[in-house]
Amino acid sequence: MAARGTSMRFLRLALLASALDVAAVATGAEIEGVRIDDRISLGGRALVLNGAGIRSKLVVELYVVALYVPKRANDVDAVFAAAPRRIQMTLLHTVPATEIIDALLDTMADNTSAAELAAVKPQTDRLVALIRPFREVKKGDVVTLDFVNGATELRWNGRLRGRIPGAAFNRALTRIWLGPKPVQVDLKQKLLGG
Repeated sequence: MAARGTSMRFLRLALLASALDVAAVATGAEIEGVRIDDRISLGGRALVLNGAGIRSKLVVELYVVALYVPKRANDVDAVFAAAPRRIQMTLLHTVPATEIIDALLDTMADNTSAAELAAVKPQTDRLVALIRPFREVKKGDVVTLDFVNGATELRWNGRLRGRIPGAAFNRALTRIWLGPKPVQVDLKQKLLGG
């Protein structure tokens, strides 16, 4: 009887430990000390983490990026069909705003035709105008690009900085990470859940 009681206690402890492991997975992950939630709310809708990873250049890890969509998507077309959606970046180093602007513009140009870029030039200029006043983005800052109600909302540490209308602009912006020539190929795969 004592052996059976010990077995039952062991089984209960094992089940409890298993439940705690599941709870830990369900509440998110951590990448380079940055907490990534499995679920968020945006525009009154629940979004799930589609994927996350680190943007690095040479040997420097620049930021942690996460993609949130209403339901998991493993291809670019499914991501573009999803709304609302969020790209969230958490900086791992302090970077001048001019470097961020240059990187955004260069990678947008790599992944968008000249005609498409010309069509979204006013929106692109608006994004640059929103970023430039910051002078630098500091380590630990969280920048989100939310596509909600047909517009891209730029938030800096949770504070809305501006709203830029247009699905075409948001697609051009999102192609930085998910386009045919993404800023980092393995990062694109991670954002798509790979």
